[in-house]
Amino acid sequence: MITYRLSCSQGHEFEGWFKDSGAYDLQQAATAIVCPMCGDAQVKKAIMAPSVKGSVTKAKGRADVPAHEPDTQQVRQFVSGFRKFVEDNAEYVGRRFPEEARKIHYGETGERHIYGESTIKEAWDLIEEGIDVAPMPPDPDDLN
Repeated sequence: MITYRLSCSQGHEFEGWFKDSGAYDLQQAATAIVCPMCGDAQVKKAIMAPSVKGSVTKAKGRADVPAHEPDTQQVRQFVSGFRKFVEDNAEYVGRRFPEEARKIHYGETGERHIYGESTIKEAWDLIEEGIDVAPMPPDPDDLN
């Protein structure tokens, strides 16, 4: 797994996780990488500080942990379990998600857990209003 610091043409910076640099290149060429804040597909790698392990880490008493590939099956199980938990414990409101989230936030309706659909812009607007939202990971079975 590799993490890149990315930025869009609007100046927003965010992280992207990829299986390897080839996976990034393929997604970039297909314009499949979009800014989570504004939806801009003009995304490129941003400058990031290198991860350097040296005597400071050792001096603090932390041993270097060898990097390893995450177990794909464990990741799929985690994502599936997370989605199932949300689906079992929250109300699906579909495209009404932004409207319902606002009603709950401003006390116009009772407090409850919801999930649904929104555009990236709608989600960004909710965040700017101080409403906590988070993207739901895709269903791993839908990715194949």
